[in-house]
Amino acid sequence: MQTILPHQLPHALDGHRGLSMLSLDCFDTLLWRDTHRPADIFALLDGVSSDQRIRAEAVARKARLLEHRRSGEVTLREIYAALLPDADTATRERYVNHEILVEAQHCYAFAPTVALMREAKRRGLKVMIVSDTYLERDQLETLIRAAAGDEVADLIDRIFCSCEHRSAKAEALFDTVLRQTTVLADRILHIGDNPVADAVSAARHGLRALHLVQFTETAVQRHRLERSVATLVAGPDTDAIFQPHRAAVALGEPAIEDPAAALGFATLGPIMTPFAHWIATEADANQAERGGTTHLLFLMRDGFLPRLVFDAAFPDRATHAVEISRFTAIAAGLGRDGAARRFVVDEIGDGSGKDFLRQLLIDADEADVLVADAATKNGAYSLAETIGAAPWAERIAQRGRAFADRLIAYIRALVDPAPGDTLMLVDLGYNGSVQNNIEAVLSDAFGVHVAGRYLLLAETLPSGLDKCGMIDATTYDQGVLDALIGSIAVVEQLCTASQGSVIDYADGAAVRGMPGIKGQQSEARERVQAGCVVFAQAERSATIRRHDRDAATTTQPAAVAALARLLFLPLPHEIALFARFEHDANLGTDHMITLFDPATASRGLRERGLFYLKNSDRMYLPAELRGQGLPTSLAYLAQRRFGLDLRYADFCDSGIDIPVLMVDGQDAFADSVRATPTHDGYHVAAIPVGACRYTVGVQFGREHEWLQIESAHFLPVEAFLVGDARASARAIPAMPSCEGLEQVAPHLFQCTDPDAFLMVPPPPLTPRSETVPMMLAIVFRPLVPRDPVAPRTDQHAPVLAGAVA
Repeated sequence: MQTILPHQLPHALDGHRGLSMLSLDCFDTLLWRDTHRPADIFALLDGVSSDQRIRAEAVARKARLLEHRRSGEVTLREIYAALLPDADTATRERYVNHEILVEAQHCYAFAPTVALMREAKRRGLKVMIVSDTYLERDQLETLIRAAAGDEVADLIDRIFCSCEHRSAKAEALFDTVLRQTTVLADRILHIGDNPVADAVSAARHGLRALHLVQFTETAVQRHRLERSVATLVAGPDTDAIFQPHRAAVALGEPAIEDPAAALGFATLGPIMTPFAHWIATEADANQAERGGTTHLLFLMRDGFLPRLVFDAAFPDRATHAVEISRFTAIAAGLGRDGAARRFVVDEIGDGSGKDFLRQLLIDADEADVLVADAATKNGAYSLAETIGAAPWAERIAQRGRAFADRLIAYIRALVDPAPGDTLMLVDLGYNGSVQNNIEAVLSDAFGVHVAGRYLLLAETLPSGLDKCGMIDATTYDQGVLDALIGSIAVVEQLCTASQGSVIDYADGAAVRGMPGIKGQQSEARERVQAGCVVFAQAERSATIRRHDRDAATTTQPAAVAALARLLFLPLPHEIALFARFEHDANLGTDHMITLFDPATASRGLRERGLFYLKNSDRMYLPAELRGQGLPTSLAYLAQRRFGLDLRYADFCDSGIDIPVLMVDGQDAFADSVRATPTHDGYHVAAIPVGACRYTVGVQFGREHEWLQIESAHFLPVEAFLVGDARASARAIPAMPSCEGLEQVAPHLFQCTDPDAFLMVPPPPLTPRSETVPMMLAIVFRPLVPRDPVAPRTDQHAPVLAGAVA
């Protein structure tokens, strides 16, 4: 079977001598849809549901087969006769015409196919369409004209539809084509996307045939996952699931060999390009409402890629790269009444030290004195009291005002807005903290309106400022916003600039800190960004359409689906690219955070199971979960998306009873605990030990001959039961000893007899553990069960040598 890729279509005739006719499949060859599946369009039909429309077609085809026993090819009119058996002909015709209209609004011609058709006409070839479709010839021609325009439709000489000839291409439709056209089979080149109907069947009838491979295997999987995720994050007013970027991806991705550039093109491009178009629409609306000039200020560093994409999509519009970090925005606002106090209330804690004071423009030597003084008093409370009173309160305010003057001089040198203009800050989001802190500073200094436009906006508290996001609470519920925010750091790292974060301003220019990102990460990111820009430049060139897309219902929801897919279901090659990425907090420090650590997730799942996902506070947990099975990733997505209130007991629907012996120095008693499954065959046995009171003997030998013991820790009962993400940091390693347990490899044990047990003494007493109920959590995986043995005749449990605390 010969194949052809989408970008090769304009040259498909090269090397084929003696042709008289070009034959093309229609759907997914000439006409493409904005949806992942043809049936997705049915969600937009009036008066019928998608399921009803699908079921009616199945009924009509079955009835045709039963009646004629040859082919199930039916017309659209016959489908609606099955759907609306009691309706009159006029009513059914309205439904038929409405469906064709809906199709036309969301179909377009694939530009490379049209280029091929033009080349065929230039060479003097006839062009025909051969389609397996329930549309009749006049209906299909109407659809092509409505979707792609008369110029495209006029390139077509003949149309053959399977429903009219009651035979599909894989049956006898090509026989009809050859008979009616009287063209010799080997003088026809047929191209289509279906390997059987278009390639095998055409070749069997003697035609030259090429199978159009629309997408790479990676793209097929990515689009399928995007659609799946879209159903979970779709807004309340969503009717159909759209993927309007399919044509651009099909045209461009196969020619990209670099995985980083391919990620930028096929994944980030469909996210950032709709964002750029949304920004342009917002700027135009603001200009029309307020007058003056709307200056687009892309906030560096995360606004770096959004600006590149905007400039590629709108090369004639002016934009500015403005370096304002969260650190400099807070610093510039400290001179305003109450600003320093609000920062202290929001940010101070037991661990507040030099970094916290640095944000208040207190230098390192001053911070040493303040931190040392607070340590001798009441910690954070004393520190807050000191910096909130004279002389520090006024000193901070004076430094804040001076910092604001330097920021204003920088903006004036870069933009120099006139009174009445708008400074539109563009960023990824998600709270708009920079805008919160410098809105009043900029509006007072320049007499301008300040607006904020974000990819994702979910304010922690309502600010009342002019803010909105392409993805915000007006189109998505809080669960979706919270879910997307959880892993947004990976997108920030793909969008940022390869430069240090701004920490001050001098002489109208930004002063940057040292970049902390490694060169290898920067180089990979730049390749991703280059691919994203190529998508923005090429996106419209892949399609020919008469109807403009409604961005609010097509490209923007598709961008959300692509974003959610990347955040929750990253593919292996994407994870490989991100493996060495680090993230910085953009607070004027050099603190770097690894984006993800698969070993941490693996350990957490083994110790807690899916309950680990509930309150896990990780930068990019979905990347850590990939490789643990799709159900785990989907469980995490559902938990974050819907905020499921699941508790430890909800995960304990089965288990293994493990006999234990509890000894407190005076008494010993036998009991059993229920070990519940966690992940990958592991179980956790959670054994209450009071306030570090009991020594525990876990009698593994009674039930198992071989097992793996992953870990044994003590931790507070409450932290264990509620799924505290910090529980592991508070865990105390247990110091067990083995009786009848022989370790034969790391974590692998053989129980040499039925009385084999693991003895675990309590942890050392501390002032905290004396009053806090503790729990011993032993994580293990049973491997070989012990054969059943006769019950013991003695009535006494075996004494654990040395078990008395």
